[in-house]
Amino acid sequence: MSIGLKVPSLGESVTQATVGQWLKKEGDAVQADEPVVEVESEKATVALPAPASGVLRRVLKQSGDTVTVGEIVGELEEGAVPARTNGAPQPSQTSPAPRLAPGTNPPSPATPATAAAPPSPAAPQRATPAARRMMAEHGVAEVAAGPGGTVRKEDVIRALEPAGEPARAPGRTDGVAAGRERVVPMTPLRRTVARRLLEAQENAAILTTFNEIDMSRVMAVRERHGAAFLEKHGVKLGFMSFFVKAAVDALRAFPSVNAEVRGTDVVYKDHYDIGVAVGGGKGLVVPVVRDADALSFAEIEKRIGELGKRAKENRIQMEDLEGGTFTISNGGIYGSLLSTPILNPPQSGILGLHKIEKRAVVGEGDQIVVRPMMYVALSYDHRIIDGREAVSFLVRMKEGIEDPERLLIEV
Repeated sequence: MSIGLKVPSLGESVTQATVGQWLKKEGDAVQADEPVVEVESEKATVALPAPASGVLRRVLKQSGDTVTVGEIVGELEEGAVPARTNGAPQPSQTSPAPRLAPGTNPPSPATPATAAAPPSPAAPQRATPAARRMMAEHGVAEVAAGPGGTVRKEDVIRALEPAGEPARAPGRTDGVAAGRERVVPMTPLRRTVARRLLEAQENAAILTTFNEIDMSRVMAVRERHGAAFLEKHGVKLGFMSFFVKAAVDALRAFPSVNAEVRGTDVVYKDHYDIGVAVGGGKGLVVPVVRDADALSFAEIEKRIGELGKRAKENRIQMEDLEGGTFTISNGGIYGSLLSTPILNPPQSGILGLHKIEKRAVVGEGDQIVVRPMMYVALSYDHRIIDGREAVSFLVRMKEGIEDPERLLIEV
């Protein structure tokens, strides 16, 4: 039985998406729930799983094509066996007769066909929409594909260049070789990120305040209890659970940082859904740890680990990204020493974590000591959060991390 692979619902107000990478080829066997193709919306990239075990019979939409929610992008034959055997096509997949250049006679039976013309591929060439349009305009049936096996606009331009003339980059007429630059359309997710970043700067009065945290106590706790924590809970004790707990404590003390502007009203949130920015397969996403105030350290670590893994595999769901009240972004894992994070609308606060570095600081008794220090930054919407509140919020965070026992007894 043939089953259509339909574009799933991708979130409220999202009606269109772009077909990303096909993870399976025509004729490949697939198992139920195995990812078949990636679909990129303006909010996230999701992998479309196979609804049943079988064989991918037809690819109806190519990478780069625009599709709508509910549209069929491919067909799966349920319960079928793979069409390929030891890499050789079956009779039903026999390649069509090779195309011959104009004026060329067909080869005689004694002459190998490969001497006259190369065989055509069994399946249609994979090409971007722009490349297919250009091929149709110029009556070109086939073009040598570039890296990855997909024909792109640059490949078509190169094929159309007269012999002896250098290829030109798309949109360029000044003779610059195609290898000097590449024109790549922004993905829907990247376009949305760009739009939201501009909206955040245009629609909020963003200000950033900084502080530094001595990470000695937290590192000592992880060193002392890390092995037992891993053995009991099956997950490592990371830094992020401490910062999530400290953020919840500080948000309770300063509720305006957990609020949002809605028209001419201020909406205070009495729940703590903390977004944790992670690098996904197609870019930065911010999955949300729901009701973080009710979770233990182990539950927070497990939830963050699960969301991070799904983001890297492009398996994040829309409900994982929606409804956060406050965001934590850790640029330190990439080596950032200091930055000014941008708000994640409609939230009014975002905490930026940075690289831990040993620095000389003044300790007790005015002694110069070496401590593992981290700069932290709080960007906030100055429309509803005063400078005093923002600074006090960050000091409260600092106190919680430098004295983690306070987080356990909630003082």
